[in-house]
Amino acid sequence: MRAQFNEQLEKMHVELIKMGSLCEEAISISAKSLLTEERSFQEKVKELEIEIDQKESEIESICMRLLLQQQPVARDLRNISSAMKMISDMERIGDQAADIAELSPFIAKGWTQSTLHLGDMARAAVKMVTDSVEAFVKGNLDLARAVIRMDDEVDALFNQVKQEITELIYKREVEASLPLDLLMAAKYFERIGDHAVNIAEWVEYSITGIHKK
Repeated sequence: MRAQFNEQLEKMHVELIKMGSLCEEAISISAKSLLTEERSFQEKVKELEIEIDQKESEIESICMRLLLQQQPVARDLRNISSAMKMISDMERIGDQAADIAELSPFIAKGWTQSTLHLGDMARAAVKMVTDSVEAFVKGNLDLARAVIRMDDEVDALFNQVKQEITELIYKREVEASLPLDLLMAAKYFERIGDHAVNIAEWVEYSITGIHKK
């Protein structure tokens, strides 16, 4: 019985890694979409969003089977419940990557520069998502806490982008509507970082039994 449970638990971990990879790809492509008017990037992110939603349903089903068909001990229950919380945050990450891509036709048309730190925000967000999922699968508490600390870096980048947008407005280097679109994109990247922190906090709970938030 325990061997079957461990097999299902391993399957849950594998599917979580796949879902995390889909999120990482969605974030990266949404960032690229801001630099071009090509609709292919926007369409790809939309496809990834659908795949992420499907993966959430698959993992949720595995978790329910583990809870109903097996007899999990306390650590297992924390592991399963944490996974269910994590996939909810990953689903929201997919939504926000799609939101960023939807802004791309408006941003790419009027923004020919790459002086803003949106790319840095995207790369930091991808790393946070990657590391938070890895921390869960490997039971790595230090890595989970490193993700939580990394949120300060993303927040600092967000403040930097806001300052850069202000300077663009002051110098009148962009169309009137563009700064708001740029700010919204930056805010979505910042929110993705927040979701990665949520994931890391649930990893911490799965290991320690304490959820600090």
